[in-house]
Amino acid sequence: MTKTIALIDDDADFRTATAQSLTLAGFDVLQFGSAEDALKQIDSQFAGVVVSDIRMPKMSGFDLFTQIGAIDAALPVILITGHGDIDMAVRAVQAGAYDFIAKPMPPQRLILTVENALEKRRLTLENRRLKTALVETEDSLPLLGQTPVMERLRRTLKQIANADVDVLILGETGSGKEVVASALHQWSRRSVNEFVPINCGALPESVIESELFGHEIGAFTGAAKQRIGRLEHSSGGTLFLDELESMPLATQVKFLRVLEVRRISPLGTNKIRDLDLRVVAASKVDLAEASRRGEFREDLFYRLNVVSVSIPPLRERRDDIPLLFTHFLNRAAKRFKVEAPEVDSVLYDFLMMHDWPGNVRELGHFAERFVLGLEEDQPAQPEAAARLPLPERLARTEAEILRQTIKMHSGDVAACLADLGIPRKTFYDKLKRHGITRADV
Repeated sequence: MTKTIALIDDDADFRTATAQSLTLAGFDVLQFGSAEDALKQIDSQFAGVVVSDIRMPKMSGFDLFTQIGAIDAALPVILITGHGDIDMAVRAVQAGAYDFIAKPMPPQRLILTVENALEKRRLTLENRRLKTALVETEDSLPLLGQTPVMERLRRTLKQIANADVDVLILGETGSGKEVVASALHQWSRRSVNEFVPINCGALPESVIESELFGHEIGAFTGAAKQRIGRLEHSSGGTLFLDELESMPLATQVKFLRVLEVRRISPLGTNKIRDLDLRVVAASKVDLAEASRRGEFREDLFYRLNVVSVSIPPLRERRDDIPLLFTHFLNRAAKRFKVEAPEVDSVLYDFLMMHDWPGNVRELGHFAERFVLGLEEDQPAQPEAAARLPLPERLARTEAEILRQTIKMHSGDVAACLADLGIPRKTFYDKLKRHGITRADV
C-alpha cells in the first residue's frame, strides 16, 4: 500500500520536525514550502494524502483545500491549525476536508489520522480502478476476471468457439459452467441459432428421453401431440447439458449413439433426421472416476472428452473477487433501483478471506443482499475462516501477503525480498508451501 504524504508548511523547522515523525512511522513524505509548489505535484491519481498548515502566505491551507477539491474532491486533506484558525478549519471540514489537528499536536494523533486517511484514499482509488476495469472488460463479460487463469480460459474458449467439437466443462457448483457454455455459443458462428440448455439433474428419469429425443403423436400413452426434442431443437446451434453426471445410464446409451452418427429418430417414428449438433456438457464431478465406479459410461465420457475446459474455483483466483463483486454490486443496485453502497476495508477483507464455497453464484447473491442492506453485519460475524485453527489462519494471512507483495512489485523477486525482509530461500520455500507461482498473481 502506498504511504505517501504531501506535507505543506512554510515554517521550515516545523515542516522538518513533522516530516521526521512521519518518516519514522513508515511514511514517504514529500515536503513543500508553499501550496503553489505542492499543486504542481498533485493530480487526481495522487495515491497519498495531503497534510497542510492553514496559515501560509499567498495561498492559505483553506485555499489549497479548495484547489485540491477541484482536482479531486475525494483526495483527503488534513489541516494543521493554530488556535486562532480553528473556525476556518471547522468550515473546511464542513466543506469536505478530511480532518484538522490543532497545534501543538501529539505525533501519534497525526500518525493515526494519516493512517485512516490513507486507507480511505486506497479504497477510493481501488473502487475507481475496478469501475474502469469493468468498462475495459465489457467484451469479457460474462467471463469477468483479470487473473492469468481467467485470461487463459477466455483465450482457450475463443480458440475453440468455431471448432465443431464437443466440449466438456468441469467446475464446482456455482463456478459458472453455464456462463462458459453460453460464451462458447455467443463467440461461435452458431450464435445465429439456438442455445438450448437442459439440466439433466432437474428432470425425472421418466421424461428425460422425451425431452432430449422428442416424440410423435401416440408414441406412448398421453402423447397427444408431437414434441420436438431438445437435440433436434438445438440443431445448428448449441446444446448445453448441465449436471451430465445425473443422466440415467439407459439414456446415456441412446445419447452416445446420437453423438456418433449425428442423427435422431424420435419416439414413435422410424424416420431418421440429420442433426447439425454441437454438445457442450458440464459436470461438477470427475467423470473419469465416476466411470471407473460404474456410475457413468466410460465410452460416453471419452466421446465427450474431445476438448475439456476447467473453471477455477473463486478461492483460486482471489484477485478477481473485487472486480466481480463491483460488477454484481452495480448490477444489483440497478435492478433494485438504489444507489450502490461503498465498500469499506472491513468488507473488502471479508471478501478476500472468505472461501466462497458457492463460488461466483454465492458472491453474486451476497452482493444482492448487501445492496438491500441485509448483509451489513456479515463481516463482523464469526465465519468459517475465523473458526479455523490459529496455524491455518496464520497460513492464509501469510499467503495473502505474499500474493499482494508479488503483485505490487510485478513479480520482481529482489523487490519482494527487500519488502518482506526475508532471505531468497525462505521466500521460495513459502511460495512452494502455499502453492503460489509468480505467474498466477
